[in-house]
Amino acid sequence: VQLVESGGGLVEAGGSLRLSCAASGFFFRANVMAWYRQAPGKQRELVATITSTFTTTYTDSVKGRFTISRDNAKSMVYLQMNSLKAEDTAIYYCNNARGGLSWGQGTQVTVSS
Repeated sequence: VQLVESGGGLVEAGGSLRLSCAASGFFFRANVMAWYRQAPGKQRELVATITSTFTTTYTDSVKGRFTISRDNAKSMVYLQMNSLKAEDTAIYYCNNARGGLSWGQGTQVTVSS
């Protein structure tokens, strides 16, 4: 199993970033995929999920700003993040909705206020 996140960076508040996650080594289509984040000094939290048929859920703090998507043919998961806030600063990870796969290294998102 391998999950490789990319697309993070430093952005000003109000800006946008698009994260990508390349998945391999497991049956991607069978998994509800998710994005998580971990801010400094805080526990990892679930940000968004997406089923293989593209039903999505979001934590309240990102609703209306973030959009999760997936490409089943390419085994990719994406997170479009708009109207970024300083409190979105964290390391972002993808995994399945149970967090049951081996964690990747994550991608750092830093939002300056």
